[in-house]
Parts: sequence; structure tokens; C-alpha cells
Amino acid sequence: MSEITRIVLSVTGSDRPGLTSALSEAVLAAGGNWKEGHLSRLGGLYVGSVLVELEPGNVAKLVDQVQAIDAAGLNVVINPAGAAPQDNRPRLLFELVGQDRPGIIKQVSAILADMGANIESLSSGEASAAWSGEHLFRAEVSMTLPDDVSPEDVQAALEAISSEIMVDFTFTWSSE
Repeated sequence: MSEITRIVLSVTGSDRPGLTSALSEAVLAAGGNWKEGHLSRLGGLYVGSVLVELEPGNVAKLVDQVQAIDAAGLNVVINPAGAAPQDNRPRLLFELVGQDRPGIIKQVSAILADMGANIESLSSGEASAAWSGEHLFRAEVSMTLPDDVSPEDVQAALEAISSEIMVDFTFTWSSE
């Protein structure tokens, strides 16, 4: 089996039609395989990251392809990816919803950091409440925990601050 290189492309640019297509064309033209991506419109910009696998000899070709996209107004930064995770620990997933106010993510992430949790993904945004129309803040978090911390420990710690930060939590355990 031939050696494979893993590359992370970080992208930022003015949002417009065709950016994902241009990015995927560059990956394919370099002989790469688009493994995973997280792309979105954020603050009027097209932002995200893509994990690409390719043969080491094709990295220079990927750089050339990406420079052509850069010239069209999409800033692409190439970084070598770390080793593929071999972690089979269960994941704790939770959603929080509450009145929008500064500091919610800071307080939640500080508790998780103190417990040694590794946040693997965090997605957040605003939504309008169904009945009142007030602005609500929503976040979805996926994390792995150290061996000495249980999902129940995390749930208890977060629920202890729920009234202080005015959010409700919903927890799910996953074995993926």
C-alpha cells in the first residue's frame, strides 16, 4: 500500500457561488481525495476547512492548484494534518439553548477544559424563539473525555451553571 499524506486546507473569502466547486476541482486535479470538510457562510464570508488525502508526490500539484484559487479571491492555507485519531472512546454530545448573551461559550468551555475534555466540534449560532421571536443562542458540542471523567460528571458540572448562564442542556452519548 502506498504512503498517503493528509493535508488540511483552511479557506476564507468573500462568499459567492462556485467556491466549493473550485476547491473540490483543485483537490481532484492534484489527485487528492476530499475526506472531510466543514464549510459555511460566516459573517458574510465563506470559511471552512477540508481534510485531503493524497500521495506525497502530489502535494506540490495541490499547492499549484490552490494558488490558482487564491488568485480568484479565495485565501487557502495548507497545513499538514496530524495522525489519524485512533481514539475509540465514547463521545459526549450536547446541545445548549438559551437567551443570547456574551460569555456563554467561555463559561462552558472553561468547565470542559478544567475537566480535561477535548472539544472535537462546536457549532453555534442564533435562532428566533418559536413563540416570542426573541433571540436565542444555540450550540452543539461533541467531545471526548479523559478516562477518569464520566459523561455524568460533565452533565452535572454543566447543569450546575445552567441557571447562571440561562441555558438548557440536552445530552447524548455516542460510541462513534
